[in-house]
Amino acid sequence: MRRIHLVVFSLLVMVVAVAPPAAAEPSGAGLSEQRRLADRRYVATGDRAYEVGAEDGSYPATGWHIRGEMGGFWSPPIKLLDGLWFAVDGQWLSATRFTSGAGFVQMELAGPGGSRIRRTDVLPDGGRAALVGLTFSGPARRITLAVDAHSELLPAYPWGWTTPGAQAVNLSDTGGFDGRNLVFRETATGERPHDYAAVVGSSLTPDSHELGPGHRGPQEPAVVCPEADPAPARCDDGPYGRGTGGRLTYTLDVPRTGRTVWFTVAGSDDGVAAATAESQRALRAPAQALSSKQADRARVAARSRVDLPGDRLLQRSVEWSKQNLADSVQEAHALRVFASQEGTQYPPPAGTVEVARWVGAGWPDYPWIFATDAEYTAFASVAAGQFEPIKAHLRALRDISEIVNGRSGKVVHEVTPDGQVYFGANDDPGNTDESAKFPSTVALIWRWTGDDAFRDEMYDFAVRAMRHVIALDADADGWPEGSGNVERPGMGAEKLDVAVYTIRGLRDLADLASARGDRATASWATTQAQRRERAFEPAWWYGGDADAYADSLSDPGNGKVFQRHWTGLTPMEAESPAGPLAATGHAHAALAQRERDCYTGELGLFHTGSGPTSAPGGNTGPSCDSVVSGVPAERATFSLNTAVMAVAEGNYGRLGPQRRYTTGNARIQLDPSVWEMPGAMPEVAPSPDFVANIERDFLSRSSVLQAWGAYGVLWPVVHQQLGVDPDVGRGRLSVVPALPPGQDRIAGHDIRLGRGSLDVTATQTAGTLTVSVRAALRAKLTIGVVLPAGASVTGVRLDGKPTAHQQRSTARGTEVLVPAGTGGRHTLEVKLR
Repeated sequence: MRRIHLVVFSLLVMVVAVAPPAAAEPSGAGLSEQRRLADRRYVATGDRAYEVGAEDGSYPATGWHIRGEMGGFWSPPIKLLDGLWFAVDGQWLSATRFTSGAGFVQMELAGPGGSRIRRTDVLPDGGRAALVGLTFSGPARRITLAVDAHSELLPAYPWGWTTPGAQAVNLSDTGGFDGRNLVFRETATGERPHDYAAVVGSSLTPDSHELGPGHRGPQEPAVVCPEADPAPARCDDGPYGRGTGGRLTYTLDVPRTGRTVWFTVAGSDDGVAAATAESQRALRAPAQALSSKQADRARVAARSRVDLPGDRLLQRSVEWSKQNLADSVQEAHALRVFASQEGTQYPPPAGTVEVARWVGAGWPDYPWIFATDAEYTAFASVAAGQFEPIKAHLRALRDISEIVNGRSGKVVHEVTPDGQVYFGANDDPGNTDESAKFPSTVALIWRWTGDDAFRDEMYDFAVRAMRHVIALDADADGWPEGSGNVERPGMGAEKLDVAVYTIRGLRDLADLASARGDRATASWATTQAQRRERAFEPAWWYGGDADAYADSLSDPGNGKVFQRHWTGLTPMEAESPAGPLAATGHAHAALAQRERDCYTGELGLFHTGSGPTSAPGGNTGPSCDSVVSGVPAERATFSLNTAVMAVAEGNYGRLGPQRRYTTGNARIQLDPSVWEMPGAMPEVAPSPDFVANIERDFLSRSSVLQAWGAYGVLWPVVHQQLGVDPDVGRGRLSVVPALPPGQDRIAGHDIRLGRGSLDVTATQTAGTLTVSVRAALRAKLTIGVVLPAGASVTGVRLDGKPTAHQQRSTARGTEVLVPAGTGGRHTLEVKLR
């Protein structure tokens, strides 16, 4: 008999009254929305718990992994409650205004008699607790406050369609009252023993309580979602729901000066007593917990501050993308690691990871551990100075991969917070690119942090990951088989993005090996990379009217397959120590092609363009059709696709066209006509083939917050425009800005590098380019600037004195470079003609 020891978890929800009301009024600017709040989701997170609801204060059934159950209150690895609802003097409260803040969300609630009540939700980091504060303003009065809670105690896995499914594993909750608190529990013995509990209460003694199967506030009686589509636009409980509910009622005196009431949702994996301890910790000083979260987010905001006078939208997107990354950090304990073979098996665990910390992919359906997402998000993370979470993510990937894959070097793809590996075990045919990208991600983090200990800790696994990828080349043509980021019918066994990231991974592994003094591995990796680099253009350039690289190669004979997927950009997007891979002429042709309406919409790049219809050498011209060679277009604009295009443009100095893509991702995050949750970068933009989330039912939406889109904002600004290119692990730093067309000034402050920081400002006046830096770290510094097209240099001065300089031709354009000693303050002036 299989015996699974799941994480045991319990929950305590309490409420405490605190004065004055200012305790629940966070300072700092937020972004607000008043329209169609019932149709918009929000997410509020801490690193051990999170909450997903609608912006009117309701909790619709949400998500599809466990159909209708991905919203509410969660603390990985289990769900706690479907939601909390509040009534004053018999009137259920509903929001008329929603605000996203840095580390909190806030709602203005309509109360009886036209009164206004402010609700503030914050989830402190470091504890399994959510705090919800209600602030009542004067005049002095006595009110009746009712709190409804509906439990739904279930684990993050299994899902609705897996073996077994959520319908089999999720058991009925029971409800009770202990004299002060509502107590919900789900317990089981046998094959999957657990003891889940939820306690809802107050530091005050309630006047009365009720128990029953409902108690969803204004969402009672609940509309239960059907097991299959079509689904209603909105329902209240998933088809596998087994929760129960209750109500507590209090009499509260509100003084003339007002009053704040705090609720907390807290949890433990060791019974009610431990849950109570978590709650007590959160309730000792809830206002201070809010202030502490704000202070943490102020520190996030202080790093990588940018000033972009010519592109304020992008500047604001940088600010909010840093917060989105911080919102995405999660942690779980005691992960029992097992491979489910895409949900078809539930074997005993192969081992345990005591603590996993990661950057969650997206909410509400992907808040767990992914390799693909993190390997893109890593670029945004280092540019934002958020080193620790992305280091922890790579540790989690390594630890879980080592257990489930027996030290093969293969990197797992997708892991839920209980340790289920849905895909990415040794027997799975992909994703090969994730193993190839692992050494590159290690090298990226090492270059920005200078953390030799982290490099050394990851090195052995990085070597084995790369050797695993190289061994997948069954036909010995240099191109590993296996899935990449796109899996569509008709693709060949060898994928373009796998080939590109393999070459980059080899180059980055050689760099790591050289730094470690491992000459044998450095030589092997360099030789392997050179072989593939020499063969790349003839093997992969499709040419003709397509002006693109093949998406895949089919066997036998390495036939070129062109399907117009976004992965066709990876030769231009992937940058190794030697620069981007694609030949310059091919790169510019391919990028210009992708800028066409066949591939790019209002808000960014399509997943699969409609593309040119003619075959290579044909004479029909590059027209746009929805189907080419039997492959349908997928005109859905993912924030990742757009990010990859923005980075690819920047690698080749195309900062004018780049703005279309940085603006696309900034708009879906910050444009009120587009956003779902203000300030949150979503997974998919409104597109010709993807209706906006707020027009879709709550069961079929894309993520309201997805971390990977930040790649297309932070990396283009910090690395490409400001030109910050650290190699702190070797004690080197290059700062070579490139001013976007039509912009005369860009600046960045407190860009975190190793244990120090960097300020950089680049300006252009009539005939002069000026770069000023303050490098607060010991590193051999090179300062430079990318020349405008057609410009020539008449003189160069460093710190007011004429100086020799080097001119270097790169994919970005011609760079003027000057050595500037070791750190400190310096100003470079380049006179132009």
